[in-house]
Amino acid sequence: MGKKYYIETLGCAMNVRDSEHMIAELTQKEGYEAAESLEEADLILINTCSVREKPVHKLFSEIGQFTKRKKSGAKIGVCGCTASHLGEEILKKAPSVDFVLGARNVSKITEVIHRPKAVEVEIDYDESGYAFGEFRTSLYKAYINISIGCDKQCSFCIVPHTRGEEISIPANLIVQEARRAAQSGAKEIFLLGQNVNNYGRRFSGEHPKMSFTDLLRAVSEIEEVERIRFTSPHPLHMDDEFLDEFAKNPKICKSMHMPLQSGSSRILKSMKRGYTKEWFLQRAARLRETVPDVSISTDIIVGFPGESDEDFEDTMDVVEKVRFEQIFSFKYSPRPMTPAVDYEGQVPEEIGSARLARLQARHNEMLDEMKGERLGRVYDVYFEELRPGGRAAGRSDNNWLVQVEGSEELLGRTLPVKIVETSRLGNVGVVVA
Repeated sequence: MGKKYYIETLGCAMNVRDSEHMIAELTQKEGYEAAESLEEADLILINTCSVREKPVHKLFSEIGQFTKRKKSGAKIGVCGCTASHLGEEILKKAPSVDFVLGARNVSKITEVIHRPKAVEVEIDYDESGYAFGEFRTSLYKAYINISIGCDKQCSFCIVPHTRGEEISIPANLIVQEARRAAQSGAKEIFLLGQNVNNYGRRFSGEHPKMSFTDLLRAVSEIEEVERIRFTSPHPLHMDDEFLDEFAKNPKICKSMHMPLQSGSSRILKSMKRGYTKEWFLQRAARLRETVPDVSISTDIIVGFPGESDEDFEDTMDVVEKVRFEQIFSFKYSPRPMTPAVDYEGQVPEEIGSARLARLQARHNEMLDEMKGERLGRVYDVYFEELRPGGRAAGRSDNNWLVQVEGSEELLGRTLPVKIVETSRLGNVGVVVA
């Protein structure tokens, strides 16, 4: 019997890709296979998120549960962003943990599993040129990192302290990876970075000058690539060249994630976001004008320190004007090592909760209005997974989730689908000839 791993991945798409990289290293260099359950695993990995406080608190209770369930001799490793910012403290709080591996140290996984109580959490470690082996959780979609780290200093965000300064991965490595993935059946390429449209600002070593717009063009030239998605672009870097390429390049899917965070220019300045309410609205308006069927998603934080009723109304005003197709909304969560944790004017819990409830209720009303607009329309859907009840699921070009009756024969294909039933974020359709 070979050694087996079990991995739990929390957080963003970049964490998903980091987990895939760790699996590739473990399978190809150490002979590990996937375990069907935690109980049969020889190695248990928790790939953590630290963007908000709740997942961090949950981590230690989860370690306790895993410790009770694991078989004798199995190792537990804590990886990812929480590993980066807590480091040795994890070993002190949870003695059953065997090693800690930070988000910037993924390539060291095959080293730390052999070193008792190893802690590798350097945030200046450079993996931008490291060639990870091939492993993907999906045969039909490929996540590809285009940069590591983040140079922004948003006052609420811990990511620069867990993933280090931003370094772009050389374009030739990205294109090679995209070509290999597409030739093996992954027709949709998903480019990942903390601020993807800041790509090319800094490389490790000498590399040709290249912007994110240039990179999009290079990936789209790969014949087998049918669709390109990316996350997350920063509103500050949404220049006209980038938006024009987004609009005219037929391989770029017409869904855009634009993290607003707040609609108040005063709060945006306090958050150190670098743009104003007016800039965001102007960029969103240009996007809607040049790509009429675009879907726009966003992130919003309510209850940021100093947020007044007027500031919150500015946020609601942006929501009304842009009419986002999807909103990831949260109450402000104080994070260690961030300037905002010491800001005056911390918003009382009950006020933050009331604002979040109002925002989410209004957005649900908008989603109910939007769902009627999709009924009877035909979308090109790329099918990538099976769902219970004999259904196949995929997404339209503009990112609506669509399910139809079907099985494996639909996977990896893009087909026209007529929408016959809608809900706020999902749709049921029938394939049309």
